[in-house]
Amino acid sequence: MSADTPAWPGRPFPLGPTWDGQGTNFAVWSSSATGVEVCLFDTAGNERRVPLVDRTFQVWHGYLPDVHPGQLYGFRVNGPYDPANGLLHNPAKLLVDPYAKAIVGDFTDHPSAYAASADDSARYVPRSAIIDPAFDWGDDHRPDVPWDDTVIYELHVRGFTRQHPDIPEELRGTYAGLGHPAAVDYLRSLQISAVELLPVHQFVTEPSVQQRGRRNYWGYNTLGFLAPHAPYACASDPGDVVREFKTMVRALHAAGIEVILDVVYNHTCEGGPTGPVLSLRGIDNRTYYRLLPGDPSRYADYTGCGNTFDARLPSSLRLIMDSLRYWVTDMHVDGFRFDLASALARSLHDVDRLSAFFDTIYQDPVISQAKLIAEPWDVGAGGYQVGNFPPLWTEWNGKYRDTARSFWGHGSGGVRDLAYRLSGSSDLYGDDGRLPFASINFVTAHDGFTLRDLVTYERKHNEDNGEDNRDGTEDNRSYNCGVEGPSDDPAVADLRLRQARNLLVTLLLSTGAPMLVAGDERWRTQGGNNNAYVQDNPTSWLSWESSAPASDLLALTQRLIALRRASPVLRQRAFFEGTPVPDGNGAKDLAWFHPSGRELADPDWFDSDLRTIGMYLDGRGLRDRGPRGELIVDDSYLLVFHSGDDLVSFTLPEAPWATSYEVVIDTASPAGVGADNVAAGSALPVGPRTTMMLRVVRA
Repeated sequence: MSADTPAWPGRPFPLGPTWDGQGTNFAVWSSSATGVEVCLFDTAGNERRVPLVDRTFQVWHGYLPDVHPGQLYGFRVNGPYDPANGLLHNPAKLLVDPYAKAIVGDFTDHPSAYAASADDSARYVPRSAIIDPAFDWGDDHRPDVPWDDTVIYELHVRGFTRQHPDIPEELRGTYAGLGHPAAVDYLRSLQISAVELLPVHQFVTEPSVQQRGRRNYWGYNTLGFLAPHAPYACASDPGDVVREFKTMVRALHAAGIEVILDVVYNHTCEGGPTGPVLSLRGIDNRTYYRLLPGDPSRYADYTGCGNTFDARLPSSLRLIMDSLRYWVTDMHVDGFRFDLASALARSLHDVDRLSAFFDTIYQDPVISQAKLIAEPWDVGAGGYQVGNFPPLWTEWNGKYRDTARSFWGHGSGGVRDLAYRLSGSSDLYGDDGRLPFASINFVTAHDGFTLRDLVTYERKHNEDNGEDNRDGTEDNRSYNCGVEGPSDDPAVADLRLRQARNLLVTLLLSTGAPMLVAGDERWRTQGGNNNAYVQDNPTSWLSWESSAPASDLLALTQRLIALRRASPVLRQRAFFEGTPVPDGNGAKDLAWFHPSGRELADPDWFDSDLRTIGMYLDGRGLRDRGPRGELIVDDSYLLVFHSGDDLVSFTLPEAPWATSYEVVIDTASPAGVGADNVAAGSALPVGPRTTMMLRVVRA
């Protein structure tokens, strides 16, 4: 086929490249293009352009019989260039296929990559690649962990294994490294049920970050919604990159671990009006992005990243759904965490529970069965929607994070909000048919302080990001234990470790689905950087060096997750009711106690100075846990949370609650180990800033 010969007609669907063993069908959607060329590149970088002359339902398509896996390509799209009306077609721009399954190369910030330039951008932008999707999945099967058994471990593919001493150096920081037995065995030792991977869709570094001599590490700057990020692979061949990702998933599944992807559909790497033209902007800017109604030359920005993907329109929403379905069906992932999900659910302006985005996912037979997690906010007006997403959805519970930090930090606000967070946040999720696991409980995330930094710093220290410490949140709700930053004072060191234990116990024993951040169980620090998105270095990489604090927290984390797995009362499927349990002689499924030993009264809930609370969980009345919904008897517990700086005497409730108690966890002790037996009715000394977990003993 010569350079000026058009493609065979081919088919309009499926969108993207489809190799059939003989050749490849190309299909790209655009409502405003007047012509599309597929541009084929050889190994020397020479380009051959083939027009796609057939158009069906606004899809430009054609079949090339001589194109096989490994072929690099892109699109050039002709059409009107009218920035005032949101039209940015320019055939001088080489565009990445939105449906590419693999992408090769990086974006280098250069004037030719911008809309107004007449210069060719091909030297400075990535190429799409054809792959052979065949893969031997063997006996791979999804772990299908119930939500109430779920414990999520948020990690960065590169950072998690970059310094792991037991992983071959050439595999560190890659999909193969994460699938290596050393990494998988560690995850199994934690007994987590799912890994949540920071973005693995192909992304590029923003021009502003490139200009500072840095690169995007987190990946919240997507270029391709269907392609795994190639630099995270040790393989170089595009098809092998995809196979390496699949091999990683297969290895994690074999260990009983689900794979959840943090996905960024709310915006793309093309940024605001002055950003580069890399893909969607040059294909159909007016459809893929939300433009201001009165000024289509500008973008509605609900993300803080310059643009907002327009999930209201059928063609744009189709791209999201096709991407999600591909990752579930072809790549075998188990769920998704949607970054700034509120931006996807906006209708005319407001976040809308009846939006096309929600309705389409609800009706999809594949995606509706995956684990769906929303980051339920964006940066626009009315974007904070914690508790307001519809059934099927779980949510990052930002109120849980804020409450736990505030209680253990400076003790503000009393215990009323803490009680809601500990017991599943029924105030947020109990009114719309959702269950306690709709709350994804977390104290730290990739965005913000690590657990160690949360108890070491009260101010952000982001100078190394190159933004004069202007970036990152000021609302840290942290407590530095009296000294900002590292300290050699043994008392400060002891208090910081105790505070970390308190936060881990709070997180892993609360009702809901907990999320732990990789490295928090190993005392990882970022030196006070609470926005390490450009730190692709040891600041962000997980350290595998041993230390006494790391061993302490690791042992405690393992004990807590094991306790959670063994005790259904700690992972309730239904909200507590505060009502008597069968044969309990008046004991309730959930009760709250004052340090004096009495149940909390109404005035106590509004006492902003109260910094001690006892949470009684009765395991005798659990239902719907057995295969036939039979009644199950589990252990009962009393958890005592004390965030005050004083020693408090906590009177242990007597009959019908218990006859005595066995101390299971005491955060004042190394690794939280406790082993005392204490009689009911006696005064239990609870040290400053201490959590205790006691197992109920009945005569």
